[in-house]
Amino acid sequence: MVDNGYVRVEIGLDGGQILSILITSTSADALEASLAAGALGALGLEAQDGNILLVLSRVLYAKRFARATRVGFEA
Repeated sequence: MVDNGYVRVEIGLDGGQILSILITSTSADALEASLAAGALGALGLEAQDGNILLVLSRVLYAKRFARATRVGFEA
């Protein structure tokens, strides 16, 4: 999980594009539930830099990262 309640999600689309975004945990839960249920239509995601309308039939996969990766040492 990333600070401020955002989660990094990577979404693979059927044209070969990969969308890597920070979205709210609520949006990540909704995306996971919609894909698991085989839902059709579109889903609105609340991202850190704005809202995204995702056409679910174009999604090949979604990867939800557990936490932020950090390089270096912490005090």
